Amino acid sequence: MVDFDPAIIKKVFENTDPVEVKPEQIARFCASLGENNPLFTDGEAAKEGPYGGIVAPPSFAVTFRNGRHFFEHIPRFGRRGFDAGKDVEFVAPIHPGDKISLHSHVKEIYEKTGRTGTMVFVVIRSTLKNQKDQVVAHIDHRFMNRP
Repeated sequence: MVDFDPAIIKKVFENTDPVEVKPEQIARFCASLGENNPLFTDGEAAKEGPYGGIVAPPSFAVTFRNGRHFFEHIPRFGRRGFDAGKDVEFVAPIHPGDKISLHSHVKEIYEKTGRTGTMVFVVIRSTLKNQKDQVVAHIDHRFMNRP
């Protein structure tokens, strides 16, 4: 069984300064994915949509990072590991001009045994909030480590 201090679960360990979402960032993101939904790409058409203007596609939420070193302060078990996937919960649209900040905590740590041996998984939950302190998304980042 993996040994860790249970006090780290739910403890916020990384916060970012707000980052302003520029219209050009949304446009470049859409272009890179081939996204052509007018709610995300056409200002005139988006004015008639449910948000009164362009919003970012939901997957834009995963472009936000915790600084230069992605999750520099997460617990590590062993020296080897990799990104084992993400789960994203979209809560509210991201608008141009929003200032998005991330607050990250360890959601859970668990151990599994696979055909190649023991693996320790660390799940980091990042909550994205806008300048009104409204949650726009939750992202669960799953990292696998070999002890």
